[in-house]
Amino acid sequence: MSATTLRHNLASAPQRTIADLLTSYRAGSLTPSKLIGDVLTQIEQSDRSEVWISRVPAKTLRQQAAALDLMLQIKGEAVFESLPLFGIPFAVKDNIDVAELPTTAACPEFSYMPQASAAVVSRLQQAGALLVGKTNLDQFATGLVGVRSPYGAVRNALRPEYVSGGSSSGSAVAVALGQVMFSLGTDTAGSGRVPAGFNNLVGLKPTRGLLSAQGVVPACRTLDCISIFAHDVADAWRVLQNAAGFDPADAYSRSPAMLGVKQRGYRIAVPQRAEFFGDQVARLAYEQALDKIAALPNVSVVHIPFEPFADAAQLLYQGPWIAERRAAMGDFFDSHNEAVHPVVRDITAQADNYNAVDAFNAQYRLAELRREAELLLQDTDLLLVPTAPTMPTIAAVEADPVTRNAQLGYYTNFVNLMDMAALAIPAVWRNDGLPAGLTLIGPAGSDHLLAEAGAQFQQALGGAAQADAVAAAPLPFNEPTVKVGVVGAHLSGQPLNWQLLEAGARLHASTTTSKNYRLYALANTTPAKPGLVRTPDEDGAAIAMEVWEIPLRHFGGFVAAIPAPLGIGTVELADGASVKGFICEPAALANARDITGYGGWVAYLATKI
Repeated sequence: MSATTLRHNLASAPQRTIADLLTSYRAGSLTPSKLIGDVLTQIEQSDRSEVWISRVPAKTLRQQAAALDLMLQIKGEAVFESLPLFGIPFAVKDNIDVAELPTTAACPEFSYMPQASAAVVSRLQQAGALLVGKTNLDQFATGLVGVRSPYGAVRNALRPEYVSGGSSSGSAVAVALGQVMFSLGTDTAGSGRVPAGFNNLVGLKPTRGLLSAQGVVPACRTLDCISIFAHDVADAWRVLQNAAGFDPADAYSRSPAMLGVKQRGYRIAVPQRAEFFGDQVARLAYEQALDKIAALPNVSVVHIPFEPFADAAQLLYQGPWIAERRAAMGDFFDSHNEAVHPVVRDITAQADNYNAVDAFNAQYRLAELRREAELLLQDTDLLLVPTAPTMPTIAAVEADPVTRNAQLGYYTNFVNLMDMAALAIPAVWRNDGLPAGLTLIGPAGSDHLLAEAGAQFQQALGGAAQADAVAAAPLPFNEPTVKVGVVGAHLSGQPLNWQLLEAGARLHASTTTSKNYRLYALANTTPAKPGLVRTPDEDGAAIAMEVWEIPLRHFGGFVAAIPAPLGIGTVELADGASVKGFICEPAALANARDITGYGGWVAYLATKI
């Protein structure tokens, strides 16, 4: 098969999504038992035994699926409310604990039987997802290639002679082969992104601490993240929504404040000189993808120096952070040295070259580089880079394992060091038939912004249209908020609604005021705005209103942007509750038109069309 034919077949092959499966369950055309039967058959007939290290016994998995079948029969539609991932098969990387399955970190001698599942695994199972098993990885999550495992090199899902990417190799390939719908990996240096790029997947690397790392064998504990592989952005985001949550049992868990989605477009930073280590086919694919995104009407591109990011990336493996990997392995590294993969052993042994002074000096250097990066990105919304600069064969990596691996981390190693979030998406296929990816990177708390932007770019690159659905599904608030009532230009679909959305606000309710208000169309306002005025009892009417919930930290800035004659006061709702809301200075009513009889601003505007 030619490279062109292969690329066409893979690009055009439809992939079932989580939403597809849930629709089929609702329609009765599919049951969890039927799906799990298909999954087990596919795995057994596959020639990719290196993907899995251990699996849930088939009998157990069938029993779990049968229980879901019965639950669907009894509860009907209600089951999807309580179990948002009902009957969705998934896998986890084998450095993440699962009760009753050994955790090996791809080292049999290290293996132990955990007493309980990792917190994130439990959350997903509580949401109705069905765990199929645990997947292969670069041993102790050390590598970006997927070949450093005694369980075998994990071959690329699309071109078996090429690397699958690591260290979350098996997790990515299991999804790419359609054996599961999503999977969990971990990401310290790019392990949740490089395999996504090499297997035509989405790889979501959240803000550090957004997903609990309790029950994860650490690589660099201060940097580690659990990551998510899926076929598209909406699936990855759906999984994150069910997996995220503060966990007091994880010392590094946190509830970062989330940035709002952008409504007026994206200002994207890209490297002035992108590095591809001589791979001109990769360069062309990146440039073609960037051209498609830059052509979007709501996107502007800014070229910035990439040196601070590249210098920070080198610190991860050419600095004292390598000692953190040594600390994570503890006494096992000394007592079972011969059991450690030779390349992993040589990398980890470099920890002896660093001392505490080196560690502090490296922290100082990282702080300097972070400040440089912040200044470069201060007027942009996100950084866009190739997911990986090149895609080597397994043979090429085996011939030069360290250099080839280091090249793959050029666009990934700095992200966790700089406390950033990232989302890898499939991009334009290379001319030689290999997949290529782009990665969106933003500051801590930019997860929703990246997902919404990634969904837009996904569509521009030939994928599904999911931006509106992703934008409408933020993570739950984890910070103080204020409820604000709006009646005019800030309503959904109106010209100033973007101010609420970019401040991270969310629609709480559509309701009305009490019957103590009158509404006026104000004169000489741009865009056109109404004024809401409280009247004596029984001298007004109920006015249509939306109540939005806005983070308290953004409330002051939102209020400061409100021009006279409007301001913020307290408005009474139909149910007697009170919220902050727009009110109008009485002097502005002299030339205003009373439109109370229309019952709301949108109804009034409809008469002017």
